[in-house]
Amino acid sequence: MSGTLRIGAWRFVATFGVVSLLADIVYEGARSVTGPILALLGATAIVVGIVTGIGEAAALLLRLISGPLADRTRRFWAWAIAGYAITVIAVPTLGFAGTLGAAAVLIILERVGKAVRSPAKDALLSFATAQTGRGKGFAVHEAIDQFGAVLGPLVVAGMLALTGVQYGPSLAVLAVPGMVALGLLFWLRSRARDPELFESGHHPQAPSIAADAGQARLPRAFWIYAGFSAATITGFATFGLISFHMVDAGIIPPAVVPLVYAAVMLVDALVALGTGWIYDRIGPSVLLALPILCAAIPALAFADASWAVIAGALLWGAALGIQESTLRATIADLISRSHRATAYGIYAAILGVAAAAGGALAGLLYTQSLAALVVVTALIQAGALVFFALFFGRRRWTATPAPDRNRADKEQS
Repeated sequence: MSGTLRIGAWRFVATFGVVSLLADIVYEGARSVTGPILALLGATAIVVGIVTGIGEAAALLLRLISGPLADRTRRFWAWAIAGYAITVIAVPTLGFAGTLGAAAVLIILERVGKAVRSPAKDALLSFATAQTGRGKGFAVHEAIDQFGAVLGPLVVAGMLALTGVQYGPSLAVLAVPGMVALGLLFWLRSRARDPELFESGHHPQAPSIAADAGQARLPRAFWIYAGFSAATITGFATFGLISFHMVDAGIIPPAVVPLVYAAVMLVDALVALGTGWIYDRIGPSVLLALPILCAAIPALAFADASWAVIAGALLWGAALGIQESTLRATIADLISRSHRATAYGIYAAILGVAAAAGGALAGLLYTQSLAALVVVTALIQAGALVFFALFFGRRRWTATPAPDRNRADKEQS
């Protein structure tokens, strides 16, 4: 590697995946007991809803600020490290919070850390995936990351069992993977101080899906694509509602639900890898599978038979795998490097609003009519297909071998 790059692109992606895995252990472990901690300190259900709602809003909406600032300063490492550091400090401290107010502040602060780091992190990954292939790179990162989402709650559950339900030591132990994540992040920065070199100089990027990506801050194609993504998310029932149905309808025993969730996370990782590889061969047309999957989920996940409910949950994991890897990869191909963190911040905020609206809609329809939930979801996903047709109608994507892509990029520049 020349310049300030002393690490290969694949190793960069894999190492960042381990960083995310370790960070997931920290904050997913904490999120698994947020409600019980607040309840122990005297919170009502309304207070829990308000605190967690503010936290999720902060995690998404503050990216509208952190994304543009990361682009403007080009200090992607500083933003990423600061965001991870906030989480590593807030989570172990939460276990020792003595008042409801202190716990609420720490819970929200952890989500602020997510907002601070995410646009910069996605931008850093997008630079390296210019060499690995957008789909494959984001897919591998997502697959590694998912193991942390499973391990975190298991670690906290084990510590609670060992300590007799003491939240202080149970969350304090999460400082260990948190510190390792920060140390690994500093090491990674030392090996790639200017990761934009992955995508520039001697390492050209594949041509963008949008020919005007470098000419406008956020091209029209981005907004159409965001509309497609938002529609698919709006018609996507949450796993919380699916698991509620499993237990409330007496279909799956409560003790088995975590095992189902673990299987869902495994499907998430495998589908992310599969669609990532396909994306690099045929382009974003692979995303047509997403609205089809989302439309099928309610018909199975909210049925009365256990096999159907489990099948629906596994389809939910498949859809999540596409959402958390290939959807993000397309943004990297669609937006120029100079405004990519901004795009990721805005995109995340749009999806956050869509997720909130979709969750509320699914919950309302579930209480009224399961048939209506199935039909409305199908109609929303049909609307997503309209957005996708508009997106594809603007630009024609052709998958070409890497050497041809590189030559085409040079000709464009």
